[in-house]
Amino acid sequence: MKNNEETDSQVLNGRTISMSKSITFFIISLVINSAGNVLTLVTSAQIHPSYLGSAYWTAAEANLAVAFGWNLFWTFLILGVVITILNAILVGHWSWRRALGNLVFMVPFSALIQIFEDFFLGKYPALFSGFPPAKTPFMIGFYILLNFLGVAMIGTAISIYQRVNLVLHPADDLMQILRFKYFKGNATTAMWASYIPPTLMAILAFAITRQFTNFGIGTIFAFLFQGGITGIADTKVFPHLKHQALDVGKD
Repeated sequence: MKNNEETDSQVLNGRTISMSKSITFFIISLVINSAGNVLTLVTSAQIHPSYLGSAYWTAAEANLAVAFGWNLFWTFLILGVVITILNAILVGHWSWRRALGNLVFMVPFSALIQIFEDFFLGKYPALFSGFPPAKTPFMIGFYILLNFLGVAMIGTAISIYQRVNLVLHPADDLMQILRFKYFKGNATTAMWASYIPPTLMAILAFAITRQFTNFGIGTIFAFLFQGGITGIADTKVFPHLKHQALDVGKD
């Protein structure tokens, strides 16, 4: 007998993997996503003038952090709460389990973002001295490839933890709701639609600072291809892992 929450919403399929496997996949994807996000930020910062940019959500949040004088931890955390509320509106009901899952994701994710940022900037010199500024065409090309790699890592990580569906980043929960409720499973279209909130964030930040940072060709690459990478990863990375207990609300 299903509980009220399951009865009132559309559960597309059940859970077919164990909790231990779910947690393992989640940890792997969380590390990949955090590292990929910071890799796009750091490589962008090391090319002057800055024209490379970072992943779309990351670029918008970084601009908002500058506008309000927040560090990345608080920026990612606060905006995550806002998107969690938006997701509840789209699904059509409030689920404490889902909201707490978003929060559970956000805390270690935000912390890992800060850790990887410190690492890639060379704040742990005994381990890594940081990426030097790009002063040659070779280094610029190398950083562009690393930036694109960071975007691919993000798209791949999204694919993994969306399929696990244990807990999700609010932005990726938004994309998954849009994907399966409104866009018939199309990852690319759903990703583009999910970029509306960060676009509004960037406009607000620009209104305050009158400048864009972390937007560039890497951001364009992320906008065009990150959703497609997620869709490809669904079938190529851990291909036997299927979407688990998918709940996107009523049709």
